Amino acid sequence: MNNNNNKKSAFIAIVGRPNVGKSSLLNRMLGAKVAIVSSKPQTTRTRITGVLTEDDVQLVFVDTPGMHKPKNNLGKYMVRSVSESVNGVDCCMLVVEADKEAGPAELNLIEKFKSMEMPVILAINKIDTLKEKDVLMKQILAYSSLYDFEAVVPVCAADGNGVDELKDELKKQSMEGGFFFEDDTLTDQPERVLASEMIREKILRLCDKEIPHGIAVVIEKMRMRKDKDILDVDATIYCERETHKRILIGKNGSMLKKISTFSRQDMENFFGCKVYLQTWIKVKEDWRNSIQLMRNFGYDENDFRK
Repeated sequence: MNNNNNKKSAFIAIVGRPNVGKSSLLNRMLGAKVAIVSSKPQTTRTRITGVLTEDDVQLVFVDTPGMHKPKNNLGKYMVRSVSESVNGVDCCMLVVEADKEAGPAELNLIEKFKSMEMPVILAINKIDTLKEKDVLMKQILAYSSLYDFEAVVPVCAADGNGVDELKDELKKQSMEGGFFFEDDTLTDQPERVLASEMIREKILRLCDKEIPHGIAVVIEKMRMRKDKDILDVDATIYCERETHKRILIGKNGSMLKKISTFSRQDMENFFGCKVYLQTWIKVKEDWRNSIQLMRNFGYDENDFRK
C-alpha cells in the first residue's frame, strides 16, 4: 500500500440484478475492458477488481455476478460472492436499469444496505432507451423512498453519458490514507483469468442462445517465447454436452476458428504483443454441480459449502 496520506482511496462494490450493465459500466469508467460483457445475464462469475486512479484519488471496484436464484452449485458460488463483496467495502454502487421497478433482487440488496448502514450510490443505467424523461424522474422518486442514497446518477454505459458525474460522486466516498495499488494498476486479476474470460466472452457472443452458461475456459499454458515477442496461450473449453461441443466446433471448425481469432485479437490489444492461441474443447457433463471440477476450473470450493 502506498502510504502517502495526501492520497485518498475507496473500495466500491458494484451490485445489481443480472444484465443491467454492471460490467459495461466498470469498463467505461476504467477506459479499458477488465470484465467481459454479453447480452446474456449472469455473464460475470467471479469478483473482478478494477482500479481507477485519477489525481489523488484511487477507486477500487469489485464487480459482482448479478443477484439471481441459484439453480446449481455454480449459481450458489455466484450469489455467495455478491454477499461477500458487499462486506468490507466503503461504498456500494447499485446499478439498475432505466424504466424498471425495484424487484426482489434490488429489495434484498437494499435490506442488506440498511442492516449495514452502507453508503450507496444509485446508478440508473441505459437512460438512452428512455423516450420520456418524466419516467426517469418517477423512478428516481420511487427508489429514493426505499433508501437514503448518497446520490442518484442517471448514466449510459454505452456512450458514457453521466459517467463523469458518477465518478465524481464515487470519489466523494474516498478517505485519506494512501493508495492500495500502484498508480498504473488496472486490475488485480491474473493474466490467465483475463485470457480465459476473453475466450468465454466470445463464446457467449458468437453462439448466442445455442450454448448456455455451461461452459468454462481453463488456460493450460501462458508463456512468452524467449527469442520472440510472442505470447503462447493454450486454452481448453469445457462444455456439458457432446451437442454443445459440435456447435462450438462448427462446420469444418468454422465456429472454433472465429472464437479463437476474436479472442486472440482481444489478447493482443490488452497484453500489447503478438499472441499464438491454441484452443481445444472437452466435454465434462454437469460440471456446474461438481465441486471437484469447479475447483479445477479455478473456483474456491469453500464458497459452495457456505
